[in-house]
Amino acid sequence: MDILHLIDRLEELFNESRAVPLTRNVLVDEDKMLDIIDQMRITIPEEVKKAQQLLAQRDRILAQAQEEANRTVEIARQRANDLIERDAIVLEAKHRAEQIIQQAHADAEAIRHEADEYVLGVLQRLREELERLLVQVRNGIRTLEDERSRRASPPL
Repeated sequence: MDILHLIDRLEELFNESRAVPLTRNVLVDEDKMLDIIDQMRITIPEEVKKAQQLLAQRDRILAQAQEEANRTVEIARQRANDLIERDAIVLEAKHRAEQIIQQAHADAEAIRHEADEYVLGVLQRLREELERLLVQVRNGIRTLEDERSRRASPPL
């Protein structure tokens, strides 16, 4: 289940709760609230798994980029060796091989950087969402604890 859907359900439960007269408090169905919180506990690890999958995907992309860079470097070396065998173009071959190697490294670094930025953005959004959820859960708990302590305290 989507964590945002659970948050909506928690908010609906709060909005559907009866107000306690002359206070800003509401009576919340404890079973429903605890059920939603349990579902959140189940769903949040799923969100973390998604983030881990993104990290794994980033690692695969980096590995593919490294393999491509290695292949490009090897091709460049082979081409350089072929060109070196030709006396007339030895200097040009060395220069071109270096360009290919530098470009391969630059391409691999750019792919690494883009993958890191993407994963960082996803993880930051996940962190913000989790922090927002934590604030909502704490507020709900505080409300329930306040209500419980008011019920336990004898009226004056």
